[in-house]
Amino acid sequence: MSVSESSIHKYELLDPDVRLMLQVRDDDAAAFEELVMRYQNRVVGILTHLTRKREQAEDLAQEVFLRVYRARKRYTPNAKFSTWLFTIANNVALNAKRSLARRREVNLGVDARGDDGPPALDQMALEASGLMPARQLDKAERAEMVRLAIEALSERQRVALLLSKFENMSYVEIAETMEMTVPATKSLLSRARENLRAILEPYMQDGQSPTEAAD
Repeated sequence: MSVSESSIHKYELLDPDVRLMLQVRDDDAAAFEELVMRYQNRVVGILTHLTRKREQAEDLAQEVFLRVYRARKRYTPNAKFSTWLFTIANNVALNAKRSLARRREVNLGVDARGDDGPPALDQMALEASGLMPARQLDKAERAEMVRLAIEALSERQRVALLLSKFENMSYVEIAETMEMTVPATKSLLSRARENLRAILEPYMQDGQSPTEAAD
């Protein structure tokens, strides 16, 4: 189904990145470089939290932008550019996880932020869960426990939470990105927050680790 000219014009007016992508569609190399510069750190940040490996995330980010460029001639704006881009990033991450052999190698000491990357994962998770520590916590210890808790969430809950907190996406935008209905998206995010709270609360109150709480 083709997108109406009025819809295209609406997104051009509302989203400057859509205008850039339309220039990319017309083979404007400078516009593509500008989009990469605007979104590279954000894409790497999301992919880092999805794959839990910074080096792999950087490689996958290159694949994301390669797909964007290859798809330029077929591009039609029917959503915000960021929604379209993170749909591609989510698909790339899922495909990578399916193609790689399962390895239980988790490096919890890696800092998942770039200099201009997304906000700290531990702060994001605590805000999402609504918990406040009942005892004094070492920053590194807290970050490690929160990463364990995030990892304990299902894949879809983790993706929805990251898109909500890191990218400030609305329910509609997350639904478009994850190919879900808006009610299903609201339910998914609600379960993600509830599960995060259930996993983190024993640690925040009594020092019980998320892995112990999950047993």
